[in-house]
Amino acid sequence: MNRRPRLLTTAAVGAMAALLLTACGGGGGGSKGNDKIAGADTGSESPASPSASATSSAGRPTITFPSDARNVFEGQKTGDAKKDAVLADNAQRINSVDDAIFQGKVNTEALGFYSAEGALDSARTFVQGYLDDDRSWMGTTRYFDRQVTFRSDSSASVIYCSDESKSFLKNRKTGKAEKTPTSSDSYVLYNTKLVKNSDGVWQTTKVISKRGADQCQP
Repeated sequence: MNRRPRLLTTAAVGAMAALLLTACGGGGGGSKGNDKIAGADTGSESPASPSASATSSAGRPTITFPSDARNVFEGQKTGDAKKDAVLADNAQRINSVDDAIFQGKVNTEALGFYSAEGALDSARTFVQGYLDDDRSWMGTTRYFDRQVTFRSDSSASVIYCSDESKSFLKNRKTGKAEKTPTSSDSYVLYNTKLVKNSDGVWQTTKVISKRGADQCQP
């Protein structure tokens, strides 16, 4: 089902296509022309129900999930240390947004740690949408086909898909899940820009998303 009441950033299909071409053109691991997004490691899934021990090292904020929710990230290790660092901070950015939803706050430390500029504004708007609707979520969201591309300006892009077919909106007051059938809209394509800050963190600065994208369908 669609557990997301609002997308992080809604953009026209043309804008998404232009960004995809920009991200996938040139060196650093671009698209190989398949229908699916290319370049993701096909290793084992890495469950991410964050805990203090996993996220509090090196001055990084603690991220905690409730017992009934988790994110799973495929392709965490590519064999390239620089790409792995980008993917790790991409995953933590996603976790930080969900952590804010679970905390019921739009100004958490983790949210500002892993996001900046427009991506921080859109993340806060996204979280506020959950709070306005008195919702949270439960279940498992899978992130897959994560592709890293390095750009000439020293930034990076991560293109990836999410599978929300096993995660559901949850009413905060009753704790009950709002379960609906899986559809094409349960799969979302993301195109993100990341910039490495002075502390060595790859912060996400821009997010474009497209629900129901063909590239992410099973």
